[in-house]
Amino acid sequence: MYSLALCLDAPMQSWGTRSRGSIRDTAREPTKSGVVGLLAAALGIPRDRTSSLVKLSQLRMGIRVDREGILERDYQVTQNVPTTTGGGHRTALSHRYYLADALFLVVLESEDADRLAKIQHALRAPVWPLFLGRRAFPPARPLVASGHYDEARTGLGLTDQPLEAVLATHPWLEDRPEVCTAERRRADRDPLRTVIDCDPADPAAELRMDVPLSFKSDDRRYAARTVRFGSVPLTDELITTKDTPCTSAS
Repeated sequence: MYSLALCLDAPMQSWGTRSRGSIRDTAREPTKSGVVGLLAAALGIPRDRTSSLVKLSQLRMGIRVDREGILERDYQVTQNVPTTTGGGHRTALSHRYYLADALFLVVLESEDADRLAKIQHALRAPVWPLFLGRRAFPPARPLVASGHYDEARTGLGLTDQPLEAVLATHPWLEDRPEVCTAERRRADRDPLRTVIDCDPADPAAELRMDVPLSFKSDDRRYAARTVRFGSVPLTDELITTKDTPCTSAS
């Protein structure tokens, strides 16, 4: 089994699950549909190529929350919006939620190493601009390491480890030296929360309705998946005070 480790970091992120009308919500961690959309942009897959999107959706996904985001809300007012009857204009109000200062390790798992290697290459040189949930939210650092010594700390990329092992052993993505130093001194560190795709028969399984079947503007459809919530300890080995070189499978 092979895994691809990515870093999702931005001042603002938004991972909507029930965004309709005037209220645009966000989950507390990246959704399957949001990550698939990110991969599709990197690979240059248009939203109407449904079969390619479904194949991306079949990748097993795990999330490790390396920094919990702060839930924020924007209250937006749009004036002179045409009415549906065409008889004038109105003022539209909307509430848009997002996560501030969140940091995630996203791990994708597959038996096909070449498939993951293709995704890794696309993330390093994306066809279309990448954003974390909304076009106004670009990544703050590369999603995956390129092997340069002086690059920002990020996801280590392709490895021959299974998903759970990567979540448990991947270096902590926190890049603020003062935070790393403080955590090293703590004896009672908080564990890192995880959300992992799991079998529906798992007693701890919870339902998420965020697997994209179609991104077409007039035919957006989603299927269900089951996830298991857990945690991994923030050990001394995970906390690094300088960038860790990439040790990937490619």
